[in-house]
Amino acid sequence: MSDTVGTAPQPQTPTRRIDVLDLARGLALFAMATYHFSWDLELFGYIDPGTSTHGPLKLYARAIAASFLFLAGVSLVLAHGKGVRPSAFAKRIGMVAGAAALISLATYFATPGSFIFFGILHAIAAASIVGLAFLRLPAPLTVLAGILCIAVPLVYRNEAFNPAWLSWIGLFTVPPRSNDFVPLLPWLGPFLIGMGVTRAALSRGLTERLAAIEPGDSPVARATRFCGRHSLAFYLLHQPVLLSLVWAASQVAPPTPVDPLPAFVAECETGCSANNSAAFCQRFCGCVTDELLSRGLFQPYVSGQITQETDARIPAIAEQCTAQSR
Repeated sequence: MSDTVGTAPQPQTPTRRIDVLDLARGLALFAMATYHFSWDLELFGYIDPGTSTHGPLKLYARAIAASFLFLAGVSLVLAHGKGVRPSAFAKRIGMVAGAAALISLATYFATPGSFIFFGILHAIAAASIVGLAFLRLPAPLTVLAGILCIAVPLVYRNEAFNPAWLSWIGLFTVPPRSNDFVPLLPWLGPFLIGMGVTRAALSRGLTERLAAIEPGDSPVARATRFCGRHSLAFYLLHQPVLLSLVWAASQVAPPTPVDPLPAFVAECETGCSANNSAAFCQRFCGCVTDELLSRGLFQPYVSGQITQETDARIPAIAEQCTAQSR
């Protein structure tokens, strides 16, 4: 009797690098940079508050995040589909986790009230660890698990997950304040779907066909593939470069000063609308704004002097307004 009964067949990984995958990763990086540029323009006051977190740009940002996680799932299977190579995996996960920690540290000092404690790099690192458990599972089961990860936050949430040390799971009722928040649920979903799709492609020999595709040798194509191969370095460097450019422009042609109130309301409604109706979010954010203003907490909160973790009045206001807005 075969000793492989009850387990998924082991796919054959391609014998050469898949250039179109580097190209896809590079395109995703360029898309991310364009979105972050709009965020930087908003930060410096060149475009209206909330522009980068509403409407088409909001959908654009979510599509970019999904593509990154999908491609990260693809890469995990290609690198370890035949068996986990502990040293290679540890080195890669260490680099990603280290870069994530660097982002958290830098943003904590730059924007302490909304620093990035679980952004896209944190999500990729966590998903990569979880993904190890799915390397041997059949492709359809992995895809199904990914779909369930996307669906669970839509049907179940609990206030117990509101504290920052648990909110990264993704089942919160009040989203934390952060410049880039990519919780494990639902974002583990695209990662697992990428893993499942890749396993299915490997079992059918489709990845060898992809590896045979020549994506072009123009300077633009080469530059895009180069960035795709060095995605972590690109991610760490692009924002300091973009911020420096916008800052330099602001020294020559400063933007018109903006009232922080509309930006706060827009940010609040954006975070809230991920899992609640627009009507609820308008009531909730209006309530929170009124409470902060009436208690003299608005300016300290938006400036980062106080946070949900350092001042118990902030989560109390959020819970009060949640109850009043239902």
